[in-house]
Amino acid sequence: MPYDVSNRKDSLVVRTCIYAFLIAGALTMAIPYVWMVVTSIKPPSEIQAYPPSFLVKNPTIEPYQELFKTMPMGRYLFNSFFVAGSITLFNVFATSLAGYAFAKHRFWGRDKLFFIFLGSLMIPWQVNIIPGFVIVKSLGWLNTYKGLIIPSMAWCAFGIFLNRQFIYSIPDDLIDAAKIDGCSEFMIYRKVILPLIKPVLATLAIFTFLQQWNNFVWPLVIISTRDMKTLPLALSVLTGQYGANFAMVMAGAVVATIPMLVVYLMFQKYIIKGIARRDLRGRTQIYADRTPIVADLDEHRFTQIFWKKLERK
Repeated sequence: MPYDVSNRKDSLVVRTCIYAFLIAGALTMAIPYVWMVVTSIKPPSEIQAYPPSFLVKNPTIEPYQELFKTMPMGRYLFNSFFVAGSITLFNVFATSLAGYAFAKHRFWGRDKLFFIFLGSLMIPWQVNIIPGFVIVKSLGWLNTYKGLIIPSMAWCAFGIFLNRQFIYSIPDDLIDAAKIDGCSEFMIYRKVILPLIKPVLATLAIFTFLQQWNNFVWPLVIISTRDMKTLPLALSVLTGQYGANFAMVMAGAVVATIPMLVVYLMFQKYIIKGIARRDLRGRTQIYADRTPIVADLDEHRFTQIFWKKLERK
């Protein structure tokens, strides 16, 4: 087969354009974060200088020292971690169980109930603020962790939908093989389903944690004491009526951003594995359409390898 130089040049040009566009987009999105970090270590004279500059002539950590002296940041960080972490753990566990039930079990009203969950996604969350406040107040949960955590646990329709769609693509042969071996339903969920849905659980954990970490409106509605404030509420105090200490505001923003970056880096590998697995599965499906016998053999071999790994564990 002759070597086509023109096609190779065209693909190289297209690839170069794609990478240039992605790099430009990444730099554009990174500029605000770089400016945040740079401003947090600038003295006031450099912050007010015109024209503004990314260069720092006299870096200082006084904004961070002033931030932790002025406000109990340790308490605010603990509140945000406890609230966001508790909601994330519950949603990941509960939605994966519900997604498994909706995807692999048949029961009366399954599809109707699932569509009701999907329909709840169309309701704006602002509609539930006043009813939620009335319920929390009647239960005596104002200024408590229960008031911050339990109402947010009810918003799990997106997680159920995400898990259900992912689990639905898992072959039923794996579940049937587990039932033949005597596994209970929870054992099937723990030994078969959970190892295969780690990518979607990592994605859901990141989304849920970031959403709850940055949640401002609901804590503002039910929290009035200083000790129960979360980090977004604490940072809003830094902007006064007549102005703000911009260096300290940016220092607080840096402190609030670091945990989100840590959570993303912790679960990033599972997301990448999930993308690679889905891509490999898509290519396998293409070949399966052409050669069904080979596809059946590969599926059977995959089942054998899967159960051998479980036996080793």
